[in-house]
Amino acid sequence: MNDAITINALTKIYGTKNAVNNVSLSIQERELFGLLGVNGAGKTTLIKMLSCLTKPTSGDATLLGKSITKEPEQVRTAIAVSPQETAIAPDLTVRENLELMAGVHGFNKEKTKIKTDEMIAQFSLHPYEKQRSKTLSGGWQRKLSIAMALISEPRILFLDEPTLGLDIIGRRELWALIEKLKEKTTIILTTHYLEEAEALSNRICIMKDGQIKAIGSAQELIEKANTESFEDAFVYFVTEGDTR
Repeated sequence: MNDAITINALTKIYGTKNAVNNVSLSIQERELFGLLGVNGAGKTTLIKMLSCLTKPTSGDATLLGKSITKEPEQVRTAIAVSPQETAIAPDLTVRENLELMAGVHGFNKEKTKIKTDEMIAQFSLHPYEKQRSKTLSGGWQRKLSIAMALISEPRILFLDEPTLGLDIIGRRELWALIEKLKEKTTIILTTHYLEEAEALSNRICIMKDGQIKAIGSAQELIEKANTESFEDAFVYFVTEGDTR
């Protein structure tokens, strides 16, 4: 399988703080890649650079062969970001939110209807399509937010804390949805829920102080840390572990 993302010595410095420090790694097409770390580890800064929201101080990355430093506009057309804050227009209905996003991507009337209908079906939003989005539960708002991110058919999707604040039922429903998305989309997932990363990710990268501390499947990280659980492995790498 080909690499969807290749990161080479990516670095971001804010003043005296090295937010991301010489990070290099690759992510395969249709891989769900978990990005973990305590607050301030550099996850958000790394995502912002990869999604062309901020420029690196040095280094580069290619997404589907396009450079974030030399071809940011082409990178943006191939990706979508579902941010931690649910990105919906509260006074618009579910259908209107999807139509709005289709318009942002320049779809004509026919394609807007096709893609809106498709997202409503894929995310089981039909019972709520005429409902103002602010009246939806947190779980349905998150689903709508992700559907809006996917309407442009991105090949790479950044999911930032997709289940934050959801109850256990809402989280499990979203997990099932994310599992289906993996079939045709490369996904980079940031989460503070360790069991979420363990359940969904093909591989997990643990960051600390802007650097990579470990990369591997959940089971590989458990074995590298010589621990009994993934939670113990995570604690090991962010407190003691110093190698990949």
